[in-house]
Amino acid sequence: MSATELVRTARMKRDSGIGKQVRKVLAVVALPIVLIVTWWFSSAGSQNFFFPPLEQIVTAFQPTWFTGAIETEVLPSVWRLLGGYLVAGVIGIGLGALLGSSPVLRAFTEPALEFLRAIPPTVMIPILILFLGIGAEMRVVVIAIGALWPILLNTIEGVRAIDEVLRDTARVYRLTPMMRFSTLILRGASPQIVTGARQGLSVAIILMVISEMFAAQDGIGFTIIRFQKSYAMPEMWSGILLLGVLGIVLSLIFKLFESISLKWYFGLRQSQRGGN
Repeated sequence: MSATELVRTARMKRDSGIGKQVRKVLAVVALPIVLIVTWWFSSAGSQNFFFPPLEQIVTAFQPTWFTGAIETEVLPSVWRLLGGYLVAGVIGIGLGALLGSSPVLRAFTEPALEFLRAIPPTVMIPILILFLGIGAEMRVVVIAIGALWPILLNTIEGVRAIDEVLRDTARVYRLTPMMRFSTLILRGASPQIVTGARQGLSVAIILMVISEMFAAQDGIGFTIIRFQKSYAMPEMWSGILLLGVLGIVLSLIFKLFESISLKWYFGLRQSQRGGN
């Protein structure tokens, strides 16, 4: 192959790669753009008090949330969300690895786990208020309880699915419990652990809002309820938009974490597809 043909081939590959990235970006943003444009024009000129035009909601967004509310309302919600989510992750992964590695312990605890899992976390809010009050601790615990179950159950299933040959190899090489946990259990179960963590993040966001609607003094959920009670409809809808934006930002951050932590897994799948 001549040098000219090599250059032409390289350009074609580069152009095809760029085109693929452009198509991927368009596929991601196309639907949100269509929905926003549809909402904008369909609500324009609306006289319904409870469903104001999107233009009014967007106009109310900046003065509502960027004039001190970031520090007093948004950041407290985010810190409680991250705190509860972190607690759920540590307990869920640690306990899930233990239960997934021990069939006897798993069979012993399964009835209790199924009973506790069936209780909606929102039902626990009045009970937790009695013991923890209405402060940040109660909300962190509610978020942790709700986000725990997806992480815990996915970790258990991920650890159970680890190849027995790998377990036997770890025993033959006499790996210490810590090395076995970090190199075999944690890495082998990481695809399902990350799946559970993604599900737990969605649950944590929901519970963050719900917990702030019960006898709260700050937070995004508290502010939305305050606007609803005072019939400030554009401001209330702007809070709902803020929650959507927060969910998108957290999802993008999680996707970045997923691409880094599971880089080996995605590479393995791609090599397997290439081999076939």
